[in-house]
Amino acid sequence: MSVRNDVPRTLSDMGTVALALTEGMLHFELSMAYEVFGAAPVGVDVPWYDVEVCGSHAVRVGRFRLEPDQGLDRLQDAGTLIVPGWADADEDPPADLVGAVRAAHEAGARVASLCTGAFVLAAAGLLDGKRATTHWAHTEALAARYPRVEVDPDVLYVDNGSVLTSAGKAAAMDLCLHLVRLDHGSSVANAVARRLVVPPHRAGGQAQFVAAPVPTRDDHPLATLFPWAIERLDHPLTVEDLARQARMSSRNLGRHFRAVTGTTPLQWLLTQRIRRAQELLETTDDVVDAIATATGMGTATTLRRHFNRTVGVPPDTYRRTFRSRPRTDSNNDRQRQR
Repeated sequence: MSVRNDVPRTLSDMGTVALALTEGMLHFELSMAYEVFGAAPVGVDVPWYDVEVCGSHAVRVGRFRLEPDQGLDRLQDAGTLIVPGWADADEDPPADLVGAVRAAHEAGARVASLCTGAFVLAAAGLLDGKRATTHWAHTEALAARYPRVEVDPDVLYVDNGSVLTSAGKAAAMDLCLHLVRLDHGSSVANAVARRLVVPPHRAGGQAQFVAAPVPTRDDHPLATLFPWAIERLDHPLTVEDLARQARMSSRNLGRHFRAVTGTTPLQWLLTQRIRRAQELLETTDDVVDAIATATGMGTATTLRRHFNRTVGVPPDTYRRTFRSRPRTDSNNDRQRQR
């Protein structure tokens, strides 16, 4: 079978999402992926995904018995293949699943693993010579078992184009939203996130495991700083500005940022500016110079440099890609956000 995973695929090609089902599968990742891809958010008028659960036989997932919709051979017809993790990563993944995943990738499917699903991709040879990640508790085992894989234990997910891997639980959600963002743009991905009541975007390079736990309440020291900064992205904010607003030293601010977000204040600011630029490119006809001003980038040259490095394409290309597809009704979005 000829390999065609480097050929650009259209949105219709990506329309079928197959969830690989095997014995011992982790039900959280499986259910979460089904929630993301299973139904379009209310008010979103774009071609949505057809989701199929594919496996060789009925399996027990946690305390539930699941019957697959299709056999593993159906994976070759999928636009996107999701491989959730399974409980016993110390065991070799099932040979029939490994073979089916390899065949699907050779047939052109975009293949993404959630949590320990990376072990299946590694066994199939899809991660050889590539950077990849998995749940932090299993990164050493993945690196030891598959030495040709460049395992990165410090990120939420890794996007290699046709092959993607994520850490566990919440990071798996981040990767699924990332896939929606690639297919439909940030406004649609944000709508999915709002429906699921989860953060709309965390960059894949953000740390998956930090020394201090991320606060679960809104009373942490940066709780009021985040919205304050986001409302002022058109200003040339500095670390000193943020520290002054948070009433702490720049060094103390950096420590809190690393604990809460896993990144630095300046990198966090840049991420928010890029996100805002994506939304403006999708939903307005503003020229790049105006968007650069509105996002605090200063000049179109600066915006293009950071945007291209972060997103992978220039702003004009991004706009042509996502403005050519149906979008959400921005008025309805604004009303729902009020």
